[in-house]
Amino acid sequence: MLTPGWLPRQPRDKRLRRASIAGSTSALVVPVTNMAALYSTDSPVILTHPSMRSVALKAYAKVNLGLAVIGRRGDGFHELRTVYQSISLADQVRVTVESGARGVRLECSGIPVPTGRDNLAVRAAEALMKECRLTGRVLISLRKRIPPGSGLGGASSNAAAVIRAVLHLSGKAIPAATRLQIAAGLGSDVPFFLYGGTALGVGRGEEIYPLAEQRRRWCVVVFPGVSISTPEAYRRLRVPLLTSHRADHNIELFCGSINQSEWKRLGNDFERVVFDIVPQLRKIKKALLSCGAAPASLSGSGSAVFGMFDDKEAAAQAAQRLSGAGHEVFLTRTVSRRECQGQLPGAVVNKASSRRA
Repeated sequence: MLTPGWLPRQPRDKRLRRASIAGSTSALVVPVTNMAALYSTDSPVILTHPSMRSVALKAYAKVNLGLAVIGRRGDGFHELRTVYQSISLADQVRVTVESGARGVRLECSGIPVPTGRDNLAVRAAEALMKECRLTGRVLISLRKRIPPGSGLGGASSNAAAVIRAVLHLSGKAIPAATRLQIAAGLGSDVPFFLYGGTALGVGRGEEIYPLAEQRRRWCVVVFPGVSISTPEAYRRLRVPLLTSHRADHNIELFCGSINQSEWKRLGNDFERVVFDIVPQLRKIKKALLSCGAAPASLSGSGSAVFGMFDDKEAAAQAAQRLSGAGHEVFLTRTVSRRECQGQLPGAVVNKASSRRA
């Protein structure tokens, strides 16, 4: 059963519902019947083999096809409208559950990151163990490829992978609302990574509304080697306090641009401040556009910039042109919800809600 406020039959936000009824998002939002099947947790997770205690997952990165900061809320957070898209750049996460003293241990190879409680993956495992009253140890092996501080969501994706893996290995079933609350408590975009694909994010970005999958596209991601502080980026935006009138106007304008031909109109509000902090990002975006990217944009609050291409050869040529000069360049592709969800043994994926190109 769907829980109001997390996965409602209609968007919880009345403004979003009105925009959908008007037709600006109705062709792209996954039908209610498919959402129910996609998110149902009424049936327990069944292990494919009773002795199976370890599972490996790809923790895919994301880009933001559009990101609008509507205003500051009374609780201190910012109201957002964004379109998330999974891409094939990924960390490798292996989770093992074994008997022994209760605890969580993380080992990391590749890009160095914290391995204690400063790591979201560790906190995700701890939160699941507490909620499900699990005993024993959780061992997390992380091969890190997604650059931290890039706006590609690597830490959040790792946390979501751990949530899915621990639930799978333990055989525990918890309500969808509880799972999403745990995810949102870890980070605003962690709920998106539980499902992946293409989705609209509202609120802090934690309220997720799946969108119909688009055809596969190629994505060139350029990381300049510097990280951006998200709190500093928000501080520099200096957005006003949220008012109902402003929210009405912005959400309808944003939702009206959510279709394949209008991605380039969405933009990212952080660009106007982050490009001043790191001027080379503006040049990178301009270079991607000159190579034929549509759209090209900052991801999240940065510092990675990406460009979308219909043709793999054009994307490869753009990646070649932008390589060097201290940049890391990744040639990736979009990843569907079906691909994200189909990694666990015995996983059931709703085919109607997720079309693979």
